[in-house]
Amino acid sequence: EWRDLVGPIPGAETMNYRATFFRPGEPIDVQFSGNSLESLSQIGDEVKQQLATYPGVFEIADSLSDGKEELRIELKPQGHLAGLTRSDIVRQVGQAFKGLEAQRIQRGRDDIRVLVRYPIDERDTLASLDEMLITAPDGKQIPLSNVATLIPGKGPSQITRIDRFRVLNVTADVDKDNVNMTVLQADLRNYIDSILPKYPGITYDMEGEQRQQRESFGSLEVGLVALLLTIYCLLALPLKSYVQPLIVMSVIPFGIIGAVIGHWVMGHPLSFLSSLGLMALTGVVINDSLVLVDYINQQHRGGEPLYDAVRRAGVARFRPVMLTSLTTFFGLLPLLTQQSSTSRFLVPMAISLGFGILFATVITLILIPANILIIEDVKNYFRARPKELEGTVATDSG
Repeated sequence: EWRDLVGPIPGAETMNYRATFFRPGEPIDVQFSGNSLESLSQIGDEVKQQLATYPGVFEIADSLSDGKEELRIELKPQGHLAGLTRSDIVRQVGQAFKGLEAQRIQRGRDDIRVLVRYPIDERDTLASLDEMLITAPDGKQIPLSNVATLIPGKGPSQITRIDRFRVLNVTADVDKDNVNMTVLQADLRNYIDSILPKYPGITYDMEGEQRQQRESFGSLEVGLVALLLTIYCLLALPLKSYVQPLIVMSVIPFGIIGAVIGHWVMGHPLSFLSSLGLMALTGVVINDSLVLVDYINQQHRGGEPLYDAVRRAGVARFRPVMLTSLTTFFGLLPLLTQQSSTSRFLVPMAISLGFGILFATVITLILIPANILIIEDVKNYFRARPKELEGTVATDSG
């Protein structure tokens, strides 16, 4: 609304409006690297024109936009004949107008620099610059206007380097409610790849939100492996089994499916915070399956046949399993319906946790008993296999 009310401001280089509680970076941030500022500026202009064609993309800018007016010195043929180079002229102009350090004087703790340069009245006009005398290699002094041309232009206010290369960042904001970021980023990459051969020596990388997501999801992968290994060890110790922890943990993928369905139902996209909710969900959904497995083990150790113990487990533990899941879901319900800006960033985590538990609970009552019976059938098969082989060998010997 502010953007619509203010409208365009003549002469403004960039205008940014921000109304987000959590912002890891620009939604679109393409970083180009190279040695030529001219090539970087040209490819940046092309990418900005392409971004302007996408609906829902606005506030398009680049890091070289805020430039300052400058005069570029270009050598004339007469300058070449006089034996001068562009760097010679630039150096002499810099010494005359900025100053040549003649000496330093130590005065107490202060370091006083003595600069020799033109008087102030000869440094405040372009006429003084044109009439400045340039010393040629042979000692002759020639007016600057005879050996060089002053070209007005606009240069960057600052030059950023990364790994010794000059960089240019093209940034833009996106209306994520109406734009598919995955499709937009893929199309933008294809466009940049198609024009990159025209600019040799230029490379690019996606920064901003995309880099943050890459780094965050990379750390999550390591954390997830450590989490699953820890859960397995914690389950293997009390259950005294290498297989039963896998049975308990088999419900985890179904909890993730429930979390994805919950995001679809609530109209929220999957995000990094959703992934954090999935990490928490991984440790919570195994509670119900652990209750079933523990009950089955107790009944089976008491002498009850495994099939009967499995069949009774769903009935005997239905109420504690459902109560555990429903109380967790309804406890998260106020957060799921929260509309305040200060807590909305927690909603994706609550969706992952609440809907994941709800979906996994229904699956648990069917999946865990079935898996236990399947594992038992596999064990019985391998137990009976050696006996069949022994019987076959005995028959052949007879």
